[in-house]
Amino acid sequence: MKSNIILLRTMLKSTSLVNIYRYTTDKKKKKKVVAGFIGIIILYAMLMGYSLSMCIGYGQLGIIDATPVMCAFIISAMSFLFTFFKTNGYLFNFKEYDMLMSLPFEARTVAGCKFAYMYIKSLGWYISISLAMLIGYGYYKRPSVLVYPVWIVMSLFIPVIPMLLASLVGFIIAKISAGFRKTNLIQTIFSFVFVIFCFSLRYIIDAVVKSDKVDDILKTVSVATDSAAQVYLPAAWFSGAVTKFVLSDMLQLVGFSILLFSCVFYVVGKSYRQINSALKSHVASKDYKMTAQKKHSVLNAIAFKEFKRMTGSTIYMTNGCMGEVLVVILGVVTLVVGFDKIVNVVTQGAPFDATIIQPAIPFVVYFMIGMVATTAFTPSLEGKNYWIMQSLPLENKTIYQGKMLFNMYLTVPFMSFGILCLSISAKVPVVNTIFYLVLGVALCAFSTTWGCVCGVKHMRLDWENEVEVIKQGASVAIYMFPNMFVVMGLVVLMVFLGMKMDHKVLTLIMTVIAAALSGLCYLRVMALSKRK
Repeated sequence: MKSNIILLRTMLKSTSLVNIYRYTTDKKKKKKVVAGFIGIIILYAMLMGYSLSMCIGYGQLGIIDATPVMCAFIISAMSFLFTFFKTNGYLFNFKEYDMLMSLPFEARTVAGCKFAYMYIKSLGWYISISLAMLIGYGYYKRPSVLVYPVWIVMSLFIPVIPMLLASLVGFIIAKISAGFRKTNLIQTIFSFVFVIFCFSLRYIIDAVVKSDKVDDILKTVSVATDSAAQVYLPAAWFSGAVTKFVLSDMLQLVGFSILLFSCVFYVVGKSYRQINSALKSHVASKDYKMTAQKKHSVLNAIAFKEFKRMTGSTIYMTNGCMGEVLVVILGVVTLVVGFDKIVNVVTQGAPFDATIIQPAIPFVVYFMIGMVATTAFTPSLEGKNYWIMQSLPLENKTIYQGKMLFNMYLTVPFMSFGILCLSISAKVPVVNTIFYLVLGVALCAFSTTWGCVCGVKHMRLDWENEVEVIKQGASVAIYMFPNMFVVMGLVVLMVFLGMKMDHKVLTLIMTVIAAALSGLCYLRVMALSKRK
């Protein structure tokens, strides 16, 4: 137990922003740490505001009793997805593997500490949701004072079980992938398949809920959440613990979390060294042949380097390419099912003219394509090899131009495919489709350049694990959240203006705006490149 605490404490200290601020003499680093804290506080405040507004809605509808179960479900879903995407990079195939395994610790101790580190680093997100929903619940329900400390303590255990389940799924995928020659590719494919299944599970559940067999049972949200809690027992345990102070529910939530932790990492520890060794090794091709080298331009060479890095990293591919995969699925489904039926599903059967949505097609596709731009984290991915890039006879602006070129190579084909599929299915006129394609390219350019501004401005090179910059970096958060909310607003705006303006004129105006913003962001990147 003592060795676990020592190892975990060392991991936390080595990546602590507080320690960096206390001991660094670099004023730029201190400013970045302060900016990082401010950004995190803003994100937590946004998440708390959303959760609190949800509770206010429950209170207005008179279903505030459903809040504890919904709190457990939201935290569980978030923790499961967060952990699943971080498993490869935190538990497996992490950078400091050789150093940690050379220390006098058992394999399962290292794995367990890596899990605990992942839990602590993500705990702020879960506590933000829990506290906000507790405030809303307390305002409307006026519960006993004892509810507040019990709620907070039990909230610490809600994410543990889904995180362990996600780790177990990640372990199974890594175990299967380790048996193949191209381990990273196989692991990436399995990860994509599992995530797509999770996305589709919502519609499977909707289909079941809307069936005649359960339609009479699930008439209200509160009844639905109670029924769901009977299936997902941790939610029921949490609800019973905080509302009725049932001791058995408290003990079951805590006890099952500890028991599952022990079981999972006993199993993981058995194959931990074998899996990591397989994931970190590279097998040489037996039929390798010497061929003439192809000549590339400098920008294409940098873009190709980014491509090779992406295909060699599961965490890079699952985060950088998830939007592109979803666009392909959306495009194919729309062609098969029909644009009108997709709109009917989204609007829950409300009477709606699908033609007024046509101007929003480029923004619907961009919502997925622009989910994450690779340029938001690739400058930071150079890490401790940054000095090598600086020693090359290349200007910084050339390096960033190559990284931006790669993101354009990655996004434009998928953007065009998605727009064409949706336009064909929606029977959009050919001229309008061409306008939409041009707007799509302009949006890709904006995503690329804005992502690069964030990536260069908030570059972090002192990371120990690539997850810290790909998923948790300040540059990614600053790029993603404003971009996501603005695009949702633009979808609504395009639908509204599409009822009052000619679609071609509206698209042309948006294209000019997107192109102008792209140009400004590009100039900003060039200006920042002179300072690095």
